[in-house]
Amino acid sequence: MPKKLALFYAIIGVILLSSIGVALSYENLTIAFVMAVVSILYIGSGFMIKARLLKKTPRP
Repeated sequence: MPKKLALFYAIIGVILLSSIGVALSYENLTIAFVMAVVSILYIGSGFMIKARLLKKTPRP
């Protein structure tokens, strides 16, 4: 995975996980639950993209 793409996924992932904490601090469980689901889907998509890119790149 290119470093810029990995950095992008890492930063967005941290923002999503931080938003769960913010939602919990405001006692908004609905938003916290939605953000948790979005975070899991986003992180999972990052793993899927990484696997696809590794499959395309030839190994020495």
